[in-house]
Amino acid sequence: MRFSRYFLPLLRDDPKEAEITSHRLMLRAGLIRQASAGIYSWLPLGFKVLHKIEQIVREEQDRAGALELLMPTIQSAELWKESGRYEAYGKEMLRISDRHEREMLYGPTNEELITAIFRDAVKSYKDLPRILYHIQWKFRDEIRPRFGVMRGREFLMKDSYSFDLTVDDARKSYNKMFVSYLRTFARMGLKSIPMVAETGPIGGNLSHEFIILADTGESEVHCHRDLIALEPPGADIDYDGDLSPIVEAFTSKYAATEEKHEAERFLKEVREEDRVTARGIEVGHIFFFGTKYSESMGARVQGPDGELITVQMGSYGIGVSRLVGAIIEASHDEAGIIWPKSVAPFDLGLINVKVGDPATDKACEDLYARLEAAGLSVLFDDRDERAGAKFAAMDLIGLPFQLVVGPKGLASGEVELKERATGARHSLTFDSAFNRLLASQAETKRQAS
Repeated sequence: MRFSRYFLPLLRDDPKEAEITSHRLMLRAGLIRQASAGIYSWLPLGFKVLHKIEQIVREEQDRAGALELLMPTIQSAELWKESGRYEAYGKEMLRISDRHEREMLYGPTNEELITAIFRDAVKSYKDLPRILYHIQWKFRDEIRPRFGVMRGREFLMKDSYSFDLTVDDARKSYNKMFVSYLRTFARMGLKSIPMVAETGPIGGNLSHEFIILADTGESEVHCHRDLIALEPPGADIDYDGDLSPIVEAFTSKYAATEEKHEAERFLKEVREEDRVTARGIEVGHIFFFGTKYSESMGARVQGPDGELITVQMGSYGIGVSRLVGAIIEASHDEAGIIWPKSVAPFDLGLINVKVGDPATDKACEDLYARLEAAGLSVLFDDRDERAGAKFAAMDLIGLPFQLVVGPKGLASGEVELKERATGARHSLTFDSAFNRLLASQAETKRQAS
């Protein structure tokens, strides 16, 4: 993509309304623009990142055996009255009426609708277990939306729902999602810490929230130092096998946040020399709530003995749009964003230092065509701007690599390759730079497989 033809409205100065780093950088780097309080338009660069994150989430749900569907944003209030949550949910739910005065709502979550879908379609224990998921926009009317996409009113979310015959089977589904989440966040270059959590309005008696470590995180995290060192499972994980040892490894070391009295218990149970305190951001939450919805809504199947059995359910959420901001909070510097390779909007930025110089123009055009033909996505800064402005723009955008082409380097047959994460600069021949970029791309694909 040529910069001159792209829609990328960069801001030179920090917006006054931005209170945190991710909000400031998403506005400055042209990822989003506010439409109204807590509601954002996603511009091309931000939309590409959102799609990359969404695809990783999708791939890891599919790997765990979950099946994708799509439920609507608007739901009937009748379903929520069946479960008893319509009046109890609170003002965060946007309640509306259609032209026939039927009560509707903009879904803040989908437990009721998915339970109705399952109830009407599945009648036998032979069709269990099942995990269904979708990735859809949600709306919660926050009393004080703030921090950009980190606490907006409209947000993109992945929510999965498991249906099982027994509590033991439901625990296996819960463990599948637990492990899937570890892999999902690791693929985005994030270190996630699973913590015992309150269930809130979702309900149930078993829940974990996944916190990613970020120096600018909203929560203070207390955890055992061994938990930080644990590596998530690899691509060869067998989701049909026994996942309890993996889950046990990540839950046996106690962790807590400042928002729970568990923090006091943490101080009592973990030796001072084993404690780690850090900042973190919640990006995922999983719940097992048993028959909370299936009982009230009549989701039952015929068991092996012919008796009707109320199914056991779980719910599993990931804040897809929230992750864009969370990744920036975890990965940035004073110059701008530092995208992990797996979610970067482009693989690299190609910078023509001296537009109008015949040799430089030709070298850039040749490199651009060669890189694109090899399957690398390139943002080619072909604008007639000062070199300093181009470097600043690329640092702000945060692509993993910058390939700089100028008259001085060309005189010796070299280009400069800058690594955004480390700031390291390498003077390389065209072929060497090309091969290094291909190797980086191959490594990213290997980690995803």
